[in-house]
Amino acid sequence: MLGHYVNLFTDFGFKKIFGEESSKAHLISFLNTLLPKKHQIQDLTFIQNEYQGATVLDRKAIFDLNCVSDAGEHFIVELQKAKQNFFKDRSLFYATFPIQQQAKKGDDWNFKLAAIYTIGILDFVFDEDKNDPQHKDQVVHQVQLKNQHNQVFYDKLTFIYLTLPNFSKSENELETLQDKWFFLFRHLHRLQEQPEKLQERIFNSLFKQANIARFKPEERIAYESSLKYYRDLTNVVDTARNEGREEGREEGREEGREQGYQKARAEAEQRLQEMVLKMLQAGLPDSQVMAITQITADELAAIKEQQTCQA
Repeated sequence: MLGHYVNLFTDFGFKKIFGEESSKAHLISFLNTLLPKKHQIQDLTFIQNEYQGATVLDRKAIFDLNCVSDAGEHFIVELQKAKQNFFKDRSLFYATFPIQQQAKKGDDWNFKLAAIYTIGILDFVFDEDKNDPQHKDQVVHQVQLKNQHNQVFYDKLTFIYLTLPNFSKSENELETLQDKWFFLFRHLHRLQEQPEKLQERIFNSLFKQANIARFKPEERIAYESSLKYYRDLTNVVDTARNEGREEGREEGREEGREQGYQKARAEAEQRLQEMVLKMLQAGLPDSQVMAITQITADELAAIKEQQTCQA
């Protein structure tokens, strides 16, 4: 069952609500609940670059955003819908590219960098935090470089991680705009209608765009594939964690989880190929197939060639 509205943790749902030009107002509203007053976003543009995700699956979950504040200051936000396997390593790795891409050619560059925020949206809780009372109910985690005296060493690089499973407020308890966005991440795909507490104009637009009944046939195919991948990946992670817990060894838990991820990733790549072939068979042009699935022209050509060899 697909439900009435998309799951925002799926790659398709995340891109549909936050990653399109028509979705910019949603993205700005959400991000401004997390950013400091001096960096409230007035406008943003999506940065297209070759480093934006090493694989097709990562490209669906990472947005680099060139932002302008109310005061006219430019800064960069990298939005990651995080995966569990080696999350901290993955997050740090992709955060390096917005830094490097600010470099200017020539000898006159003075190395002055614009501020960068990396925002990770997590549908899981770090293992090390699960039994820590200090982090039990914490949703927003802010990380910066600090010295041994706990003083901020560099204030232009900030990581903001959202452990959304820790958000437990019900609809009646929602007070702030941030509360409402967190509630949507956790519950949008379970809702039957737009809640009374979420009747602002920004959410009217979101619920309209998230309504599965309004999807085109090719969008529905893409969402079904994305939802199945998300569910399979979640099941794999839960299984690996349980097996690791039974073994009682952190090494076994991590190894089992990574093996599960590799299996789920291979299955997801296979389903992606099947989805592409269905779209092509339905007569969709190559440009539309690439736009929906976020594959490159070379990847599309490889899928076609593989299908020809198997025919």
